[in-house]
Amino acid sequence: MIVDHQKRPGIWNRDHFLDRMTLKDLVVAYFQYYAIQAYILLAVLAIAVAIWNPPSLLAGAAAAVFAVIAYPAVWYLLHRFVLHGQWMYKSPLTARTWKRIHYDHHQDPNHLEVLFGALYTTLPTIAIATIPVGYLIGGVGGAAVCFAAGLITTCFYEFAHCIQHLSYKPKNPWLAEMKKRHMAHHFHDESGNFGITSFWPDKLFGTFYDREARPAKSKTVFNLGYTDEVAESYPWVSAMSGGVAKGHPRKRAAAANENATHLRAGGAGAPTRDAA
Repeated sequence: MIVDHQKRPGIWNRDHFLDRMTLKDLVVAYFQYYAIQAYILLAVLAIAVAIWNPPSLLAGAAAAVFAVIAYPAVWYLLHRFVLHGQWMYKSPLTARTWKRIHYDHHQDPNHLEVLFGALYTTLPTIAIATIPVGYLIGGVGGAAVCFAAGLITTCFYEFAHCIQHLSYKPKNPWLAEMKKRHMAHHFHDESGNFGITSFWPDKLFGTFYDREARPAKSKTVFNLGYTDEVAESYPWVSAMSGGVAKGHPRKRAAAANENATHLRAGGAGAPTRDAA
């Protein structure tokens, strides 16, 4: 897909890759990204609604705590059974969504733009997971508090996710452990460690693992099981992606750049995703 970078605001007039960025670069890009701005704006509006229709102190606190505690469980279920499910690419109605919200992220885990969730999927999910329970706890004000807490937690998760992909080694033991688990999910075996900042659901459901316990690297870690054989039956993601992702993303990028240079020099051939 060709993207017109000139139509993007501020720093987003070009692509960004976290393995080439500094923390300062990331912070600037993070706060200029439209989805993060939308979450912050909606959180402010939700807080305003809560102030206009205030729940009791206990109800408001309970609604906020529910959103924060439920978030890791909701993320785990969605990540494992929806984003890593083998059903969305099987229909032309859902293939584009699956490609945007997770396949693209796994085929190049350092590409910042596809690391952020897509608003058309995240906002309905946050609203469904928070507003009904918040309303049961504290009416309109409770629903607003719960929704705001969900949005703010999403901002935290998105930034933590960015930090995990940034090219640096955390000194904080908690951050280092969190990054270790998530990098194993992306670069070693995608069938476990589904959490982002919290891995208690992985431990509860038996998907938590140490990389040393799984010596063999998954062959589908970069394509989530969407192989050439699968693409023959369900071609929509492959058609939108220019083929099926194979091998390490940096090697694929290097091969594509080499082929592009060859073409500009007047040689034959075409860019490929099949680099080992």
